[in-house]
Amino acid sequence: MENRTILLVEDNPKDEALTLRALKKCNLANEIVVTRDGAEALDYLFATGDYTGRDVGDLPAVVLLDLKLPKIDGLEVLRRIRSNERTRLLPVVVLTSSDEEKDIIAGYELGANSYVRKPVVFSDFGMAIAELGRYWLNINEPPHKEGGRAK
Repeated sequence: MENRTILLVEDNPKDEALTLRALKKCNLANEIVVTRDGAEALDYLFATGDYTGRDVGDLPAVVLLDLKLPKIDGLEVLRRIRSNERTRLLPVVVLTSSDEEKDIIAGYELGANSYVRKPVVFSDFGMAIAELGRYWLNINEPPHKEGGRAK
């Protein structure tokens, strides 16, 4: 399988560092792009702002999306991903500390592929991230691209 990018949307520096460490520890060679707020994540995905000129056809293999983000919250990011023809099938895993039922329901209603609450204990967090990485990058079968679009 081609080496595809992981997009991590995380504003908490400690959670970012733990996630990157956990992904590295499970030997995933994929590039990881980190955006630190919802607006930057959307800029990356739609090649606007600081990411103007980026190949919009080069979508990440998976988006790991926090909900509690500055500028544009994670649920709005998810809503915009699902409302765009080019990104609507992009795998999005909500990775958040929120265990509020309303957030879980909203995430799934907006089309999240999975909702994972961040474990408090690092060893549990590391195992959860490793399993997510392995599943979405090695096991999951994404839609095949035809002419740059999922068919």
